[in-house]
Amino acid sequence: MQTGSAALQLLVAGIGTGSIYALIALGFNVVFKSTGAMNFAQGEWVVMGGMISALLFASFSNIGIACVAAVLIVMMVGILSERLVIWPLRRPNTLLITLVSIGLAIFTRSLVMMILGKKPVGYPAFSQTATLTVGGITIQTQTLWIIGLTLAFLVIMHFFFERSIIGKALRAAAADRDAAAIVGVKVETTVMLSFAIAAFAGALAGAIITPLTLSSYDQGAMFGFKGFSAAMLGGVGSLPGAVIGGLALGLLEAFGSFYISSDFKDAIAFAVLLLILFVRPSGFLGRADVVKV
Repeated sequence: MQTGSAALQLLVAGIGTGSIYALIALGFNVVFKSTGAMNFAQGEWVVMGGMISALLFASFSNIGIACVAAVLIVMMVGILSERLVIWPLRRPNTLLITLVSIGLAIFTRSLVMMILGKKPVGYPAFSQTATLTVGGITIQTQTLWIIGLTLAFLVIMHFFFERSIIGKALRAAAADRDAAAIVGVKVETTVMLSFAIAAFAGALAGAIITPLTLSSYDQGAMFGFKGFSAAMLGGVGSLPGAVIGGLALGLLEAFGSFYISSDFKDAIAFAVLLLILFVRPSGFLGRADVVKV
């Protein structure tokens, strides 16, 4: 393979993988903006989206219906998780919510294992043609679906937060919960909606990546860590930062695994996270908090 063709193929693959990380990071950031806490159940919702899609596809033999239904089911799981686990907390704070989310992740993983099983599952790509060859570059059609659906979701989220009343209420509650409550914004409702959006994004990521990688109940921790690293890289709380961080991490993995070794693919996320924490904890687009002492 020529150097130029290899680089272009790695670029497409990296953008495809990075799109998945961007969706997961978006879920982290939406919840962080509304609660100030990290939701470590995000990776489990990715797995749930993929495994439920596979189960429904086996029943209906229609990929579109299976994936849409799975995403909606996981979104309902996200809403129920917030109502049953986060909302009842008497004195919620960022540390408590984060710790509770870890317990929620462990419970969700066990539930998925018991109901959906331990066996990895999958289903065919969305297109009948598995690969396309353009200018000597072989591209998996599912990668194009991943990029296209991620882009569409991000555009919808942009207009939702910028133009809709509900989106503006979410932004107001994220900026100042007390001030938003004074002007009539129901802060508890915005938190529930943030969990719904996060679960939707996670399930979408799981549904579109499963044809390439299969889904297994024990993948949630790794998906969650990759999304968390992307969120940190782009800037926690920044929705554009989630996109930049996810794409950057996907490209680093693609080029690193090719030019260094595929054995270090997962280690790259760890290295990136440590580097960001040491050099720029606020990420690319995040802002460091100024505290007067």
